[in-house]
Amino acid sequence: MDEHVIEGLGRARIVVRDGKVVEVGEPQISYCPIFDKHRGIKKLDKETIAKNIQFRIEDFGMCTPGRVLKMKDFLSFGVSEIVCTAMVKKLVDAAVIVCEGTGTLVVTDPEMVQGIGGRVSGLVSTTPIPEVIEKVGRQNVVDPATAKIDQVAGVKKAIAMGYKNIAVSIIDGTGAREMKEIEQQHPGVNIYTFVVHTTGMPEKEADLVYKYADIATGCASKFIREYSVKCNVYKVGDSVPMFGISERGTRLIEERIKFTGKEIKANPNAPQPDKLL
Repeated sequence: MDEHVIEGLGRARIVVRDGKVVEVGEPQISYCPIFDKHRGIKKLDKETIAKNIQFRIEDFGMCTPGRVLKMKDFLSFGVSEIVCTAMVKKLVDAAVIVCEGTGTLVVTDPEMVQGIGGRVSGLVSTTPIPEVIEKVGRQNVVDPATAKIDQVAGVKKAIAMGYKNIAVSIIDGTGAREMKEIEQQHPGVNIYTFVVHTTGMPEKEADLVYKYADIATGCASKFIREYSVKCNVYKVGDSVPMFGISERGTRLIEERIKFTGKEIKANPNAPQPDKLL
């Protein structure tokens, strides 16, 4: 079966089969400033979500054999952009990310990090697409037979491939703690942990994020945002902020700011998600 399950656009559950959107669940939030800014979506509902996903399928082949895998910068301070810049500046030499049709994979091309990570977030499960696996390199995929999503296995694979400075995207604090344990078991290896897709994250997971991760996205997360104030961490962005939790995480964000050459100004009136979860 060809089936790809995504949580996105207000954390709605979306199912794509054979290049078609076949199921859209209820979104948990109805307004996201990012989708308003970039796609003009004022209200997230089943119809607008289905349209956006179908647009992605037709525009760059999301969830299909025709998937376009490389892309230039999109957001100013998305995770993929920060990783992309870190790669260009030789601060990171490999990224462990997730793509439809491949599951977890190791990527060393900055434009591929951008083309994969910058276009799809919240991939829950996927099935193998042989054409996409060949494009990214079968040797770089954790499990080409099943396209499983396993970031721990991905980081261990990157270490086995000889990479020392590895960025990884994960979705909770438990994962951040696991990455720190792996790092401690491999002297000389640095694992830069990016926590993404945080809307609805429980408080205990947010607590672990602030103990073990390097960078986290604010999304529409009540606790990630609350803890950022409590822990007084570095912040960039107002509508959907990005938090530099560790010193090295902050450095990667700052390198991205320098790379863009943009002046960062706080905007207290920036639009916000309609609610935080």
